[in-house]
Amino acid sequence: MASTEIPDIVIGRLPVYLRALSLMAAAGQEITSSHELGEKLGISSAQIRKDLSHFGEFGKQGTGYRISHLQEQLRRILKVDREWTVALIGVGDVGQALVRYNGFRDRGFRVALAFDTDPVKVGQPIGDLTIQDIATLPDVVREQDVQIAVIAAPAKAAQEVAELCVQGGVRAILNYAPINLAVPKVIHVQYLDPVTHLQRMTYYLA
Repeated sequence: MASTEIPDIVIGRLPVYLRALSLMAAAGQEITSSHELGEKLGISSAQIRKDLSHFGEFGKQGTGYRISHLQEQLRRILKVDREWTVALIGVGDVGQALVRYNGFRDRGFRVALAFDTDPVKVGQPIGDLTIQDIATLPDVVREQDVQIAVIAAPAKAAQEVAELCVQGGVRAILNYAPINLAVPKVIHVQYLDPVTHLQRMTYYLA
């Protein structure tokens, strides 16, 4: 099945499966089942089997899944069996935390570039990086063939930042700014606004 025919909600569950498998592997477990995965994740075993069936057969009825094999296959499907270079734009509180976050590297991502508009920050070190002027973003990301950007800039600057990313050839954007971006349809955008998630949760509270 072509990737465009697979529902995005299915793709969104694959990293959740991969994370659960990684925790099982770290605990020394070698075999699991759709039933066990479902119990850990709150997803029906039938849904897990259906999701995985979009991509092939990964286990045998009665014997379950070999965890290392399923991890390997999910990494291949999600294309995180390689390391992706990531550009971070906006080195405020959120951006600084992302640069220092250690969880990217072992999951297929490396924050290799950091940009900001503040002349006081430009040229300053942050972790192993040096903050660069955002005006150089299109040329730098194009030269280094960066396809993923993380926008942690203020909402008022996020649209302009996104346009610079598109100019540089970025094809996927993770946006922390609380604003929807207007970008070409070929650019895949994911939004991470904690406030909207909090507002969604409060609906369910007494």
